[in-house]
This record gives sequence, structure tokens and C-alpha cells, in this order.
Amino acid sequence: MYEISVREHFDAAHALRGYRGKCENLHGHRYEVVVNLRYNKLDDIGLACDFAVVKKHLRKVLSRFDHVSLNDIVPFDGINPSAENIAAKIYEELHKRELPIFTVQVYESPDTWVTYKPGK
Repeated sequence: MYEISVREHFDAAHALRGYRGKCENLHGHRYEVVVNLRYNKLDDIGLACDFAVVKKHLRKVLSRFDHVSLNDIVPFDGINPSAENIAAKIYEELHKRELPIFTVQVYESPDTWVTYKPGK
């Protein structure tokens, strides 16, 4: 089993609805996103996948989150733009592209992050 990881980032603002504390106010993050994919075998040239292909898909998904107020865009206009919900949405979008996504990690800071892995 091979686990491949790709990291990208985006900058965005958000406010957590219903939260009691500083994060209920509009504030920003440089979100780091790490996508982990799993492959059972290598191709004919010894690669599990082409990093460039994964990066292209991830950049496309993240482009709509970059430099916006997340609370103003779908689906976060209806659900909280928490790191948990962001990770789940990124997973869903990449899964639609038929990538073998295992987990998605979203870092709000170097010290705080969430890992999303769908349950069965």
C-alpha cells in the first residue's frame, strides 16, 4: 500500500456562527490542506500517481475558497465554515473527481488541524 500526500494552501476569512468566543467574529487564516491518497500498486514507470495531477485537482477545488469570506459561499452560507466542514467538503469534491482519497487534513494554524476520513 502506498500513501501519497499533497499539500496546498488558501487564505480566507470566516466567522463561526453560534460559537461563544473570539472565533464568532470575522477573522482570517492561511489554511493548509493535506490530501492523502492510497494506492495498492505502482504503474509501469514506478509511480503510484502523478503529484502534478493531484495538485491540479486540489488547486481547482481550493480556488473557490481562496481570498473570500467563507460564510458567503455555498455550502458555508448554510453550515458553519469550521475546519471540520471545510475538510469534509474538500473530500467530497475530490472524491467526485474519482481520486482514491483516504483523508483530508485542514490546518487552521501550525498547532491546530482536523483530519477527515469518511465513516462507513
